[in-house]
Amino acid sequence: MIIKPKTRGFICTTAHPEGCRQNVKEQINYIKSKEPIKGPKKVLVIGSSTGYGLASRITAAFGCGADTIGVFFEKPAEEKRTATAGWYNMAAFEEEAKKAGLYSKSINGDAFSDEIKEKTIELIKKDWGKVDLIIYSLAAPRRTHPKTGEVFNSVIKPIGQPYTNKTVNFHNGEVSEITVDPATEDEIRQTVAVMGGEDWEMWIEALKTAGVLAEGAITVAFSYIGPELTHAVYKNGTIGKAKEHLEASSKNITKLLKDIGGKAYISVNKALVTQSSSAIPVVPLYISLLFKIMKEKGIHEGCIEQLYRLFAERLYADTLLLDEEGRIRLDDFEMREDVQNEVARLWSTVNTENIEETTDIKGYREDFFKLFGFGLPGINYDEECNEKVDIPSLI
Repeated sequence: MIIKPKTRGFICTTAHPEGCRQNVKEQINYIKSKEPIKGPKKVLVIGSSTGYGLASRITAAFGCGADTIGVFFEKPAEEKRTATAGWYNMAAFEEEAKKAGLYSKSINGDAFSDEIKEKTIELIKKDWGKVDLIIYSLAAPRRTHPKTGEVFNSVIKPIGQPYTNKTVNFHNGEVSEITVDPATEDEIRQTVAVMGGEDWEMWIEALKTAGVLAEGAITVAFSYIGPELTHAVYKNGTIGKAKEHLEASSKNITKLLKDIGGKAYISVNKALVTQSSSAIPVVPLYISLLFKIMKEKGIHEGCIEQLYRLFAERLYADTLLLDEEGRIRLDDFEMREDVQNEVARLWSTVNTENIEETTDIKGYREDFFKLFGFGLPGINYDEECNEKVDIPSLI
């Protein structure tokens, strides 16, 4: 099959196996180029196939030499459809881990379900006995509650009143004004149910009850705060409510782990191009400006650079730096005053006519398509490739 990118809005419906493999290898090579980390040895990554979850698994394996289990929900290729990008990412990761002599097994299924939790626990019992780090990095638009069967759908909306601001169609660079209506109470409730911390708590409770958490086990979930510019649709919107719940869950989990000396942390990370962030009004334009400024200042980072810092300079450093709320802050470069002042200055002037020179919209597009394996150097995208790829250690 000759595979080209096909987009529908902020979604790419195709993925390229060779491009995804190269993307994963680039991240592995970055970690291998850094100083080894004296970190965890048995790592479970829940939501391991893309973005921060994928970078977590790569950092744990190739930075710490850890054994890893990845849990994800991806689709293999079928008939004339490619597999999802996450499927190809996990196939490439497993292949590279095997070459490096690292233990690596994967579980594909609904991580919100009791069935997948039980399957994961059985694998840990059988192969490891205990796990010492759990990364929780699920990003799903909907969730079926394992106890009640209720299906929740998340929405990205402001709360209280409509919100109007600039946004961009990153495919064609058209800047326009958008108004987003406020969420209903039920939409807020459902978004919190999908993106809040209830499932994270359920995972840790299940692992603890099963006796598979090592003494001093750590668990980390990811969050984002961002500047005032994005607060209406993020921090003060439905996603923000969910993130507040996630932070409350971290405190609940820390109490749960007190008797084994464990801790739960929220890592507040930098704004990056993901499928999720591409769907949020205002955010793609903000990221395009942010990337330009951070690249000019030499402080730009992607997922893998952020995760190396999380492991090497935060979680497993001699001193763990936390903010006043007890959170790990990896958004420190993004939130620098000089960076945000420049974003605010450019925001007032950016429009369709000047977007190419005012922002890094080109870099945004490149990062977006790279998520799906497109635009990687050295790959002939006019050549046939085998879209049917197996994940070597899929349980």
